[in-house]
Amino acid sequence: MIRDITIGQYYPANSVIHKMDPRVKITCTLLFLISLFLQNSVLGYAIATLFLAVVIKVSKVPFKFIVKGLKAIVIILLITVGFNLFLTSEGTILVEFWIFKITDKGLRIAVFMAVRLIYLIIGSSIMTLTTTPNSLTDGIERLLSPLNKIHVPVHEIAMMMSIALRFIPILIEETDKIMKAQIARGADLESGNMIQRAKAMIPVLVPLFISAFRRANDLAMAMEARCYRGGEGRTKMKPLAYHRRDFVGYAITLVYIVMIFVVGRYVPFHIWIF
Repeated sequence: MIRDITIGQYYPANSVIHKMDPRVKITCTLLFLISLFLQNSVLGYAIATLFLAVVIKVSKVPFKFIVKGLKAIVIILLITVGFNLFLTSEGTILVEFWIFKITDKGLRIAVFMAVRLIYLIIGSSIMTLTTTPNSLTDGIERLLSPLNKIHVPVHEIAMMMSIALRFIPILIEETDKIMKAQIARGADLESGNMIQRAKAMIPVLVPLFISAFRRANDLAMAMEARCYRGGEGRTKMKPLAYHRRDFVGYAITLVYIVMIFVVGRYVPFHIWIF
């Protein structure tokens, strides 16, 4: 499961989305994530599904590779669905046993929350899979550049976010190596109850934290040795510039947002329900 985390990884491919300006991908991803909370209908999620399917197809990133990242949130997904399914008392009772009861409203909320979480992960993964960490840093810095006027350290914030994303696959690989080394030495990391498993993870977490701090220290020393002093006065090796495909991306996302807004505001309620 450790290797199934795809957020922070880059998947090289020759697609239109890979070539798009990182500012476009960041903005469109944020709009897509916000749109998931703007509506609560079957028709709205059908539109979101169609939009997401088209983006995945155009990105040329294998669907299996994207879905693989969902394995890391299975527990969170099950807990969220369970809470909404069993703790929602409003609506018509469908099933009732012991102290639990499932209502039609609880079932609807649970399904929508599950879809929302899945789409949140997939949408975020597509952005990171099609954008290199350096491009992502440049895009975030350019988008937040107006905050420089109020003395917000935009370059440093973007740099920290980029380093954090870059460290995700590195730490995942390091965790996998440590776990295999501990298992080879006879450590049992999978048997026992939850408390015993938590205690068994201590021999993994301690060297992982030590390795993470060592890597952070090496990175800081390397930046210091290269006289890094922040973003003031620095130039870009690849300056960002909008192209026709970027404006097309903005236009398509805007059309999608308008459709979601229209569905959420003006579509009759009887079309919403199952």
